[in-house]
Amino acid sequence: MKKISTSLYIPNEIEIEKINENRVHVKVWPFQAGFAITVAHPLRRLLYGCSAGYAVSAIKIDGVKHEFDSIRGMLEDVALFILNLKNIRFKIIDDSNRVEVSYNFKGHKEIKGSDLNNDLVEVVTPEQHLATINEDAELNFSLIIEKGIGYVPSEEFRESVPEEYIAVDAFFTPVRKALYKIENVLVEDDPTFEKIVFDIETDGQIAPVQAFKEAIEAFNSQIAVFSKAIDIDVTTIEDDFENSADLKKLLQDVSVMNLSARSFNCLDRANIKYIAELSMMSELELKGLKNLGKKSFEEITGKLEALGFPVGYKFEDDFQKALVSKIQELKTEKSEA
Repeated sequence: MKKISTSLYIPNEIEIEKINENRVHVKVWPFQAGFAITVAHPLRRLLYGCSAGYAVSAIKIDGVKHEFDSIRGMLEDVALFILNLKNIRFKIIDDSNRVEVSYNFKGHKEIKGSDLNNDLVEVVTPEQHLATINEDAELNFSLIIEKGIGYVPSEEFRESVPEEYIAVDAFFTPVRKALYKIENVLVEDDPTFEKIVFDIETDGQIAPVQAFKEAIEAFNSQIAVFSKAIDIDVTTIEDDFENSADLKKLLQDVSVMNLSARSFNCLDRANIKYIAELSMMSELELKGLKNLGKKSFEEITGKLEALGFPVGYKFEDDFQKALVSKIQELKTEKSEA
């Protein structure tokens, strides 16, 4: 028999299985039924989008004016050369966010990622093929390598690329794969609890566990704004308006409106004590008060218009929060007196 819960079960088990240098399985459990996917799906998206990586953003090749050109003595055309280049993953060695590197190759050679290592950058995909040139060829090119997150199409930064350079779509994310599956686990005879198994693989620019850690930190920072919203101190807002003439007028008792006995008694029975309460009501809400007839409705709305706060008046959100809080405070004080 399933037990009745009064609070959420907090997962307390985590296991990291290293598959290779760039791939891990992260297992977390137990989650209550339905909660595993609530956690897993946004973390998967953040794994792809929040970790910083490095990518080629522009290339300059001697004798080449556009990506549809060809290079004498090179097997690949420029378009294929750029495509191969995108698959070579770099790391900037120091703390720079942008470097420019130049290369020169002559004679017959199969150029791989390992041939692009120098004092400024390290290639983490050394076996990745770039191009093949023949005995008579000379290939001179320069790259701009930048640090960033996510994917940025070349159209978004083409205008900032130096003259003679070709802008290249920049795929910064170092995460190659971020998948998850959800399994059932048994907890205290309840088989509906769940386990998340993440399969995370990076390109070598960053360790997969570090990518997972950064995704969690990003997740926490993104939802932290809701805590700030809940923690808004309404009393501070009230203090700002405490000396406002409008606030004082709105917090007056409805008796100052000199309403007829019928109208006043109707409001009294509905526990409406202050002018602000009437102003914050819609016409429909006011008409819906028990025993409030047409004449009483017209009398009340007329008085409110004369005060400058007609029914359905649109207050600023913070001001209205202060009004609601103050009215509750005043009513509590009266009931305790």
